[in-house]
Amino acid sequence: MCGIAGLCGWQGDWKSNLIRMCERMQHRGPDGSGLWAEEDGSVALGHRRLAIVDLSETGAQPMQSHSGRFVISFNGEIYNYREIAERLLKEGRVRAFRGTSDTEVLLEAAEHYGIRQALSLCKGMFAAAFWDKKERTLTLARDRVGEKPLYYGRVAGSFVFASDLGSIAVLDGFEGRIDRSILPFYFTHGYIPSPYSIYENIRKLPAGCLLTIRAPFRQEPVIEPYWSMREAAERGIRNPFSGSRQEAADELERLLKESIKGQMVADVPVGAFLSAGIDSSTIVSLMQSLAPGRVRTFTIGMEEKEYNEADAAERIAAHLGTDHMRLTITEKEAKEVIPRLSSMFAEPFGDSSQIPTYLVSRMTREHVTVALSGDGGDELFAGYNIYGWCERIWGKLRSRPAALRKAAGGLIGLLPFSGREGIGLKGKLLLSDSILDVYRTNYEREALAERIARMDGRVSSGQDAFIGGRSEEFPGGQGASGSRKSFGGGRTARDCVREFYSRFPAELFDRTPLKAVQLQDMLLYHPDDILVKVDRTAMAVSLETRVPMLDKDVVEFAWSLPEEYLRQQDTGKLVLRDVLYRYVPKEMMDRPKKGFSIPIRRWLLEPGLRAWAESLLDPALIRSQGFLDADAAGRIWKDFTEQGIWRPQVWYLLMFQDFLQKEGAARRPEKSGTTFRSERSGM
Repeated sequence: MCGIAGLCGWQGDWKSNLIRMCERMQHRGPDGSGLWAEEDGSVALGHRRLAIVDLSETGAQPMQSHSGRFVISFNGEIYNYREIAERLLKEGRVRAFRGTSDTEVLLEAAEHYGIRQALSLCKGMFAAAFWDKKERTLTLARDRVGEKPLYYGRVAGSFVFASDLGSIAVLDGFEGRIDRSILPFYFTHGYIPSPYSIYENIRKLPAGCLLTIRAPFRQEPVIEPYWSMREAAERGIRNPFSGSRQEAADELERLLKESIKGQMVADVPVGAFLSAGIDSSTIVSLMQSLAPGRVRTFTIGMEEKEYNEADAAERIAAHLGTDHMRLTITEKEAKEVIPRLSSMFAEPFGDSSQIPTYLVSRMTREHVTVALSGDGGDELFAGYNIYGWCERIWGKLRSRPAALRKAAGGLIGLLPFSGREGIGLKGKLLLSDSILDVYRTNYEREALAERIARMDGRVSSGQDAFIGGRSEEFPGGQGASGSRKSFGGGRTARDCVREFYSRFPAELFDRTPLKAVQLQDMLLYHPDDILVKVDRTAMAVSLETRVPMLDKDVVEFAWSLPEEYLRQQDTGKLVLRDVLYRYVPKEMMDRPKKGFSIPIRRWLLEPGLRAWAESLLDPALIRSQGFLDADAAGRIWKDFTEQGIWRPQVWYLLMFQDFLQKEGAARRPEKSGTTFRSERSGM
């Protein structure tokens, strides 16, 4: 687990800029650092190291291949690197390896098989940069599901990349212009989806993709997939698992054990998160069945009973015989995390469970360097309660004539009180064309998504400042003209969001609507919210997290399972439960799903945080920034404090505002005094 960075065609002092990039992400690799550059400085690669496999100098990076043709800067782990190494040795492509690192194996595989073929052999999580000195070509690669981040773009006319968006923001000449076009999506969902970032000219490399650019790096890079989640889902649906549910559980247990066995390999201590949910309990159960001794497990509890599952986690740990540690976090500890969030994520991120995730990572890092998690189970095995809700709603809607439904939905949208929460939602549901529409509507909040973000910095007049929204006032206000004046060629914020969703057609999923919803989550919510949250909070304390359920074979098998093996009525993850109940009694797991949340409303209404929130939402400040509509933000805050609504959306607002306040100062951090291990060049 590391951090990578690079400059291509940099005009100026590449060394000081690259050092600054690496210092910005020291938390991603506190164990070492390195630089490599071509003689003329046309390509410069940087690396921060968190040593997990091969702790010696032979595992240091950037690393050159045995022939000297390829140079790599690599972040992540290749879990099956030993098998690939054996193949390279058996075929005589490599006589001997210098060390025992997975990086060296990947590098030699890339040279001898080609980068695409090498990655097809790999199981792992990673972001990597390969420089081919012969072809003078840079190739960036990201793992299949997007566990590891990788940003790229242009700064001062040069091509740059890094694991950390903040590392790009510290470069000389970085302008930091906010990408207004993505704000409607952020204020609807609370995260910024790939391939976008908060900044213009900076993008995220999508999961499962390769980016190639050739010196002198003036052209646009070529991006192409080497693996596709959508194609994996399509293959699974076309070739469904034909065995019984018992046989499905047998195969899933086998695949998960194989994945976990590979991910338990490390030259540092390994443990696991145990939240007491189905997913983490399954991973820990299988880990303990494979481990020669007691697995170390970690959970946090909350002072508030309604948010606390630590007692249940302790019972499960005791039953399995793990070496369990529990931390009960105080309200004071949780609140102290909030000022750190902007620097941790380097762009707005609105999932408030980032706070407990950081705290459990911090506690875990005091004892181990690697932790396995159960992430992915809800999306792959249909665990979210909303999946059942969507199926029920769509089942009722699709039985009604479409013309009648849409006419009624359109009529509701014209009513003066349609902006009120709940009423407008019903109108949108009636307009749905598919279960995906039903699902997406759950996340759309017209009052926020269409009114809070402005497409440009100008204010025309009155409510035309809203991003293409109706000019009716906010919920609770007086109705206005109902005209649809907007910025951006007449598009509304909802149009912008729908335009983004159009990238995910679902014709194949008409007969399997549940899987259409699952696929959307695996393409958007999971990589851009869940995995971002886990990566950033864990790496903030230099903890490597591994996710066995995202193993390629597990993912592809999950897509082949019939819907009735995944969910029936209000119970999801059926086949995963079948595996778990072989190790943990069913009665231990029969609890309502709680999630990983905090009492955000109560905290924000208390004096300290309330003062912080109201300072960020100060109308004068918002108007001076020019990104949000101050009146709309004020109404959201008022509704939140008086009625308790807009709880997720208020957090989205605060995280955006906090980011705006801090990101300018974060661009030029003071030098840390880090001593770089080496400066290796092509000379």
